[in-house]
Amino acid sequence: MKNKLGALLGLALGVSLLTTPTPAGAAPAAGNPDGPPLGAAPVATQPADLPAGQLAALRRDLDLTAAELTTRLAVEATAGSIEQRLRTELADAYAGTWVAEDGRTVVVGVTDPAQADRVRAAGAQARTVTRGLADLERLAAGLDRRAKAAGSAVHAWYVDPVSNTVAIQAADAASATGFAHTAGLPADAVSVVRADEAYRPVADIRGGDQYVINNSVLCSVGFAVAGGFVTAGHCGGVGATTAGSGIAQGTFRGSSFPGDDYAWVQTNSSWVSRPWVNNYSGGTVNVTGSQEAAVGASICRSGRTTGWRCGTITAKNVTVNYSGQLVYGLVRSTACAQGGDSGGAVLAGTQAQGVTSGAGGTCSSGGTTVYQPVNEILSRYGLSLTTTGGGGSTSRLIGLGDKCIDVPNSNAVDGQHLQLYRCNGTAAQNWTFPGDGTIRAMGLCMDVAWGSTANNAVVQLANCSGNPAQQWVLSGAGDLVNPQANKCVDVVNGSTADGARLVIYECLGGANQKWRRG
Repeated sequence: MKNKLGALLGLALGVSLLTTPTPAGAAPAAGNPDGPPLGAAPVATQPADLPAGQLAALRRDLDLTAAELTTRLAVEATAGSIEQRLRTELADAYAGTWVAEDGRTVVVGVTDPAQADRVRAAGAQARTVTRGLADLERLAAGLDRRAKAAGSAVHAWYVDPVSNTVAIQAADAASATGFAHTAGLPADAVSVVRADEAYRPVADIRGGDQYVINNSVLCSVGFAVAGGFVTAGHCGGVGATTAGSGIAQGTFRGSSFPGDDYAWVQTNSSWVSRPWVNNYSGGTVNVTGSQEAAVGASICRSGRTTGWRCGTITAKNVTVNYSGQLVYGLVRSTACAQGGDSGGAVLAGTQAQGVTSGAGGTCSSGGTTVYQPVNEILSRYGLSLTTTGGGGSTSRLIGLGDKCIDVPNSNAVDGQHLQLYRCNGTAAQNWTFPGDGTIRAMGLCMDVAWGSTANNAVVQLANCSGNPAQQWVLSGAGDLVNPQANKCVDVVNGSTADGARLVIYECLGGANQKWRRG
C-alpha cells in the first residue's frame, strides 16, 4: 500500500513521520552479568578513522570524553561479528547481543548458564536471562497481530534484549499494559517505555541532502545507489517526481509505506551517485559498506532540517504505529530528528545503516528516531550501494588462501566462469569499480549466470548490461554480495586449489566468502 502525500501532510501527532511541506523513560535494568566483567576489545590507542566532525558530534551527543569515545568505537567494531557468530552457535539459548551502556563491553544474553564460557571465548560478557530471543520475537509478533488494538497512545513496540522483555513505548503505562494483555503477553515479559510524544514521519545524490517531491514536499536523501538513491517510502509513491538544487532530479521507481518505509529514486543523467553523506559541518563522511551495527552501538544521522545528529541503537525489529499505519522491522535510536529529515542517511562509522523513518519528540526535547535498515532496501530492489570502492579505481579481489578472483587463461568471453587462482598481477585479475555497481575486468562485467538467485549459481564474466545480476556490494565485513540474490560470492567447497570455481551462496560469514581489495 503506497502512501498519499496529502494525508501525510495532515499528520501532526505522535511518533511522527518527518515530512515537511515547502516553506511558505528507560527500560528496566537486567540482573548482574555472569562471571567477571570483561574489558571487551582492547582499547585502541588512536580514535577510529573517522572525520573530525563526526568524532566531535559523537562526543557532543553521547557526552563522552575523547578516551571514552575511543574505547566505545573499539568495542563496537567487534560487536557485529560476535552477534553473527553466537546467534548461530547458541541457537535457542541465544537471547541477543548489545553494547553495554558504558560502551566498554559487548554483552550476550543466554538462557543456559552452561553457555557462558562459549560467550566469553568469543570476546563478550554473558548474562543469564529468562527468555531466548526467538521467544521474545514470537511475543512481539503477537503484538503485531493485534496491532489494531494498540490505540493512539501506543507508539511502538520491540524486543529489548537488555531488559529481556518486549518493550512497549506509550504515552502511559495503562495503555501499554492493556495492549499487552489484549495480545496475551505475560506481564513479566513486558516493559513500558514512557514517551509523551508519538512518532511522526519526518520528511525532506549525497546522503542527507534536501530534495523536493512533486514540487510540494521536502525530504532528505538516504544513500546513493547505482542510478539514483534510496529514501523513505512515505516521502513519495511510485511515479512521483523529485527535484534538487532547483533542477529536475528523478522519479520514484519503487516505494512501500505502510508495512515498510522505503523507496528508491532513479535519477536523470544530470546527477552522479557519490559515496558520501553530508555532515553539515562543511564536509562529508565516506560510505564504505553496509555492515549492520549491534544494539548499543553509536550511530549518526544526516538530514536537511537538523543536520548531523548522533545517538545509540536501542532496539531492532521495532513495530511503529503511525496513527494507525503500521511499519515493521525498524531500528530505534536515541538520535533526534525533526520534520524534513525523513529519508536521510543513518551511519555507524562509515557503514550505511538505514534511512530515517520517523521521530519521537524533537532535538530540543531529547527526541528519538526510528529508521528503515538499508540492506533490506538494497535487497528488495536489487540496488548496489555506492561506496568509496567506486570511482573507476582498479585492484585485485583477494580471498581464501590469499588467492585472487581470476579470469581463466585470460580468456575474456561472455559466459566465462570465474575462478580462484594464485595472485600473479596479470590483467585477468585486475578488477575495476566504475561506481555504477558493476565490477569489471577485460571489458566485461562480473555476473550471476542467467540472473539466478539460487545457491551455487555460477559467477561468470558477461557482456555489461547493467541488469541486477551484475550489481555487487563489497561490504565492510568483506562480503561480496549480489543484492538481487542477497547472496555472497563463495569458493566451492572452501577449496584453496588453483582453479576452484566461484558461485553465489547464502552468506554464512566463512573464510571462503571473505574478500578484500589489494
